Amino acid sequence: MSDFDEKTRVTQVVQRPGPEEGDTGNDCVVVIYTKEPGLLGKRFVLDTNPTRIGRGADNAIVLEGDSVSRRHAHLERRLGRWYVVDDGSTNGTYLNEEQVAKEALLNNADRVKVGPTILKYLSGADAEAKYHEEIYRMTIVDGLTQIHNKRYLFESLEGEVSRARRHERPLSVIMFDIDFFKPINDQYGHLAGDYVLRELAKVVQGRIRRDETFARYGGEEFVVVLPETPLEGAIALAETLRARIAEHAFVFQGERMAVTISMGCALLSPDDKSATDLIQRADERLYDAKRGGRNRVCY
Repeated sequence: MSDFDEKTRVTQVVQRPGPEEGDTGNDCVVVIYTKEPGLLGKRFVLDTNPTRIGRGADNAIVLEGDSVSRRHAHLERRLGRWYVVDDGSTNGTYLNEEQVAKEALLNNADRVKVGPTILKYLSGADAEAKYHEEIYRMTIVDGLTQIHNKRYLFESLEGEVSRARRHERPLSVIMFDIDFFKPINDQYGHLAGDYVLRELAKVVQGRIRRDETFARYGGEEFVVVLPETPLEGAIALAETLRARIAEHAFVFQGERMAVTISMGCALLSPDDKSATDLIQRADERLYDAKRGGRNRVCY
């Protein structure tokens, strides 16, 4: 099995709500992003009030990670509505990427981040259906950045390769990664690194057209697929994105971080046997950019 055929593994865990008076039915949180094997896709039905989250074994939702406090946060129901409450955690609790000062009301589809883990809140009479939709969505979307993942990238790119050859149209790919990403994590912490990945994805997404595919390839690497675009068009877009990232203000908890990207561009050629060959050539140009001093585009 090739590396891009690996399936996103999600664990469907169904916990039935109890008969507690005033119960809100199938309201739940689902793990949509995590670094813990086996936790992705796990559902926690909110049948305990409060529902505590933290590193300690006595929590209803136990999460690992140095940035997770023993008693980190809890979900609390009041008058039929759920709130997320930070319990004085060291590294904070985040709701839709904004730090929770003390507590915040949860709305359907809100995302709660505790350490490196993101939980999505699902509520309403159709929460069960929403859960199954979310399970499918996790197979094609990266939970942290909310852009497409590697699996979707290759499925989409194989189709674009076939289409480009059938209609004799150009097809280009841009591959890029973040310069000196490990020092960012080391100096500012992994929560800051996660913020940089999310923020970068937003900046790039704002420039991508509907017929183009933007995906997280893995770690700090990203790919843009450009149908019906010659190499010159890919280079122009890459230069625009490189400049936008270099000029963007990346600020996390008051700390401003300098972020740049190195980029490689490649055009589909008759010698490419598959999407993998095209990606590999873009990757080689990316490493030319790295060796050439970073914060540049090579093709």
